[in-house]
Amino acid sequence: MTSPRPAADWHVTDALALRYAEGAAPETDAWSLEKHVESCSPCAGRVSAAVRAGAAGPALASVRAELLASVGHHPAPVTTVASPLGRWARLWWAAGPALRGSWVVAVALVLGGAFGLAYGAGFHGARSWLLALSPVLPLGGVAVSYGRHADPLYEITAATPSGGLRLLLTRTAAVLAVCVPLLTVGGALLPPVAGFPGAAAWLLPGLALTLATLALGSFVGCRAAAATLAGGWLLAVTGPLLAPPTAGPDSAAALVRYFSGPVAQGSWAAAALACAALLVLRRRSFDHLETR
Repeated sequence: MTSPRPAADWHVTDALALRYAEGAAPETDAWSLEKHVESCSPCAGRVSAAVRAGAAGPALASVRAELLASVGHHPAPVTTVASPLGRWARLWWAAGPALRGSWVVAVALVLGGAFGLAYGAGFHGARSWLLALSPVLPLGGVAVSYGRHADPLYEITAATPSGGLRLLLTRTAAVLAVCVPLLTVGGALLPPVAGFPGAAAWLLPGLALTLATLALGSFVGCRAAAATLAGGWLLAVTGPLLAPPTAGPDSAAALVRYFSGPVAQGSWAAAALACAALLVLRRRSFDHLETR
């Protein structure tokens, strides 16, 4: 008797996808197919194409169009030539709400305000302010990228094979792809502050706080996690930032200790690794819909 093939070697055939789309597949085959497409994108695409080409295709297309219209999305006119701009637009849309909402404007305003204070008002501490605020700016992007409060299609995307933690990490990477170059280059162009570290000193604290938001978000949701950690960070740095010049070097040194030196940076790196490990352990929690 021939032993069955390992599950990893099994894929949905065109014939099985067609039977599934027509509702003619045996129940056990349908269960196997539905479980397999959760982790196999090519097979998921094959089954989706078979369903769209079947009798249910027009009804599904109508439901999809009504759903997109209800959230304010109007598809571009169909053209015969594929446009690279159209592909980039779809990628931008899929990357998450943060990149097409007010969060990007807020980051630009913070960066523009720092330049205005430095070069318009002659404020010499603009770079230290930007350095202190940079680690929490990605948290706002994470908060509006995933969850029932942020994504109008959350229930649908969370139920897809590419939803859950995979989608959250994709959107978080998009947030960091915007923050990291803007804030680092912007900080480097500001006038240096005596005794403060370089413009890239915020990267490890920012990464640790972002991963901590994702890990804590697996318990309480991304929005609550981002608000909690951002609030704690701002409380910690507000005192040194608002201290008057007559307070002496001790106030500035309190802020520098968060960023500068091998102990501080090593601690942030260890915190980032610990949060990443917790996130791996809690990865299945993002497969369930938020209840808050």
